[in-house]
Amino acid sequence: MTLTWLGHSCFLVESQSYRIILDPYESGSVPGYLPISAEADQVLCSHEHRDHHGVAQITLRHGASSPFTVETISTWHDDQQGALRGPNTIHILNDGMCRIAHLGDLGCELTARQKEQLKGLTALMIPVGGFYTIDAVQAKALVDELKPRAVIPMHYRGKGFGYDVIGPLDDFTKLFDQVKEYSGSQLEAASDIPDQVAVLKPMNV
Repeated sequence: MTLTWLGHSCFLVESQSYRIILDPYESGSVPGYLPISAEADQVLCSHEHRDHHGVAQITLRHGASSPFTVETISTWHDDQQGALRGPNTIHILNDGMCRIAHLGDLGCELTARQKEQLKGLTALMIPVGGFYTIDAVQAKALVDELKPRAVIPMHYRGKGFGYDVIGPLDDFTKLFDQVKEYSGSQLEAASDIPDQVAVLKPMNV
C-alpha cells in the first residue's frame, strides 16, 4: 500500500491500482498549498470544512474494483461534543495486507472502545498542530496508547504552508526518538515496516 501526502490533511492511498483520496482541500483554503489536481476511484472526507472537503478538485474514475474495506468512527472536531466545529469522522482502510487510519480533524478524547478499534494499525495519519485539532502533546499520548507501526503527522504549520494559528512539526517530533525524514511525499506501508514517525514532504507546495 502506498501513501502519498498531497498536503495539509490530504492523502492519496493506493493498493492494487485502486486510488482513494482522503480529505482533499479546496483551492485557496489553506495558505501555501497549490491546488490539488488528481484522479481517484473514491474520495473520503472527515467533515465538510473547506480545507477537508474539496471533492470537486478530484476527477473520479469508474469501474475499478476496490481491495479496501472501510470502517468509520464518529468523533468530534472539538472538545465540546461538536458545539464549536461539528462532527469528525475517522476512516480506517484495510486492503488485507495493511490497516491504516486517518483521524481527520480529531479534536476530542477517544473512548476506550474507539481506541480498541484503532489498535493494530500499520500506519496512522494524525493531526498534530492544535488549535483546530488535538495538539502535539495530545497526539503523542494517543500514539503511545494505540502503538501504530508508522505515524504520519499532518495538519501542522511548516515553512511557507499551513495556518498561522496551528503549531509547527517540531512540537510533535521532539517528543519521539524514532523520527525518519523522507526526501519525498510517499511512504510504502507494509506489515513489517519499522516503528517510526514518518515525516513526509507535502507534494503540493
